[in-house]
Amino acid sequence: MWQYGVVAFIKKSKLQFDIAHNLNFHNDWTPSFLWKLNKPFVWGPVGHHPLIPAQYLAPYRCSYWLKDRLTWLAKQYFWRFSCSLSRTKKTAAHILCMNSAAPKVLRLKTDYSILPSVATQDFGWKKDHEDEYFTVISAGRFVPLKGFDLSISAFAHLTAQLPREQKNKCRLLLIGSGAEDSFLKKLVKENNIEAMVSFVPWIEREELLQEFKTASVFLFPSHEGAGMVVAEALSFGLPVVCLDNEGPGEFINSECGIAVAQQKTYTDTVVALSAALQYLFENPQHRNDLRKAARQRFERFFHWDRRGEHLQKIYAAI
Repeated sequence: MWQYGVVAFIKKSKLQFDIAHNLNFHNDWTPSFLWKLNKPFVWGPVGHHPLIPAQYLAPYRCSYWLKDRLTWLAKQYFWRFSCSLSRTKKTAAHILCMNSAAPKVLRLKTDYSILPSVATQDFGWKKDHEDEYFTVISAGRFVPLKGFDLSISAFAHLTAQLPREQKNKCRLLLIGSGAEDSFLKKLVKENNIEAMVSFVPWIEREELLQEFKTASVFLFPSHEGAGMVVAEALSFGLPVVCLDNEGPGEFINSECGIAVAQQKTYTDTVVALSAALQYLFENPQHRNDLRKAARQRFERFFHWDRRGEHLQKIYAAI
């Protein structure tokens, strides 16, 4: 409701401005009302979060599947029948889309651009360092959307194939907390990898940055349409392993990581993610090449300065 009420607030305040920009991380089914200000109107970044494939919700409670499907039905209603959403699209001078799926579901034809909405500041990185351990990091909320269960299962599949001396060089660091904390810890125990896995619910920011700087790989098999932590991982020169989907999969190419194709079965996806980790484990030189390319990709696309430059061009064209 605040997006509707803010129009009256702005008019009452008699603010002077040239362009109205709905700049929050917007979804592609909720309308904006800034067009009512009768000024050139920019909408976005507008994101699309796809339906989570059923095979990736199977390990969790049925309520997650039900909620995801009901939300999808609500989205379809807005895409098809919302007059306010239709008006938003028609009146926007430019629409920023955070992934390629957003313009498709909104049926946009002109006046839009595709650019990942996620970005981060530069915290520095270590250009040259040798990994004491093959450290795999996953970070985020412990909910089905983030795919932590896939991270654990893929890591377990990797280590099960390694001889003891190599296995002892591997560790998985899970940074975050959430509703599925107990489930994920149980999954670690069932796979007998407790000695190699660490759960970190909260640490100081500086300590977290240090973990990123010294890690080997960022594993992020999330099903969402964005992923702020991917930009942070790239800023530290971390190769990223993710699913090749409409979210992180659009951020990562073969130069800076591995985007694994989503498989028809849960087990096949685990095996594919594990194979990506194994390749990086066995090829440290290529992993180092990916580190440098990951840092370059951050500088080109995910630094906040790049976002400012992109917005400046849009504003100048209106």
